[in-house]
Amino acid sequence: MKKIGVAILGFGTVGCGTYNILTERREQIKIEYGIDITVSAILVRNTHKAVANGAPQELVTDSIEEIVSNPSIDIVAECIGGIEPAKTYLIESLKCGKSIVTANKELFAKHWGELEKYAAETKAGLYFEATCGGGIPVIRTLTQAMQANTLLQIKGIINGTTNYILSRMSDEGASYDDVLRDAQALGFAESDPTADVEGYDASYKLSILSSLAFNRFLPVENIYREGISNIKIEDINIGKKLGYTIKLLAIAKLIDGKIEARVHPVFLKNSHPLASVSGSFNAVFLVGDNVGEIMLYGRGAGSLPTGSAVVSDIVFAARQIEHARYSEIADVIKKSEVISDFTSDYYLRMTVLDVQGVLSQITSIFASNNVSITSMRQDSGAGVVSIVFVTHKSNENNIKKAIAELSSLSEVQAVNALIRVEK
Repeated sequence: MKKIGVAILGFGTVGCGTYNILTERREQIKIEYGIDITVSAILVRNTHKAVANGAPQELVTDSIEEIVSNPSIDIVAECIGGIEPAKTYLIESLKCGKSIVTANKELFAKHWGELEKYAAETKAGLYFEATCGGGIPVIRTLTQAMQANTLLQIKGIINGTTNYILSRMSDEGASYDDVLRDAQALGFAESDPTADVEGYDASYKLSILSSLAFNRFLPVENIYREGISNIKIEDINIGKKLGYTIKLLAIAKLIDGKIEARVHPVFLKNSHPLASVSGSFNAVFLVGDNVGEIMLYGRGAGSLPTGSAVVSDIVFAARQIEHARYSEIADVIKKSEVISDFTSDYYLRMTVLDVQGVLSQITSIFASNNVSITSMRQDSGAGVVSIVFVTHKSNENNIKKAIAELSSLSEVQAVNALIRVEK
């Protein structure tokens, strides 16, 4: 029976989950796959804390040199997070011919090319299922199950923190600040939630997914990004009346040989399959030219769901005779090849003075910028009016130009919200 030694880097949420699954399922993996996988080392900074959290004393080390020089270790599973020291540890492992498995989406999105370079030199493998969607097998779907298709579109709810926040705001009418505090207390959000709530985390994941889907590397900096921190409960409630659900969506499309890539809040029609994905769950909606629509759904984070994806990669890597290469990442999608002036329907809310002729001025500005209105609703107050417009499909640049002109009108007190609408 083939024997495989694994080193786990980090013993936090994901590292601990990975260790527990490998230990508990060792005999079953032997039976099902004919491989005996053992955890040979656990790398941590604080060895005493790791032992207190359940790591066996004899496996714990704080030395990456012990791991990379150990010939019985075949696969290194990185569960540390962040760029350093994780990047250095993985490169040292690859230089010694050890395949790597990682859940580190930021590191992989930013340094995939460098990791591939070292992996190719020693013919080691790169495995990264756990970087996108927690336990959802979206990477394997893109790389192993879509060969008969040209991928046309990806739409994903791929950050559990923001989905939890927006779901509770929508279900309970709670404010963003209140729900964020609860999410932090429950461990769904970090003490510094910027990476999640401002869309960085989703951008890293979209970079990885798009690169696989379109067979060219999409740098994170070429993805339009906007977070959820400015979403107001007032707009969520109005959206409900219009038949919409609010989500932070990662969107990538192949259009006439160019790529459209963006992460931002959207209103989805309640009938869209992604609209029902709530709480900390994730989902990825794919469109292929032959298969049509596919949706993958599951838990997007957590010790066991993410550990499940890491273990899946370990087993998959252990069974490979030759590891896949990702030479396409050398073909970088330039900024000029990314569609920045994308098209969408739009929801706009503005506060205006309740004076004669103001609506005529607003609609004139929309018309001059080729923005067509599909619906309007108006709520009056003391001397002011709140107006909500939903547009037909319009260009991003035209909408932003119209908003700039509207904001310059003395009768317009504020353009309070701009939310894109996906159908």
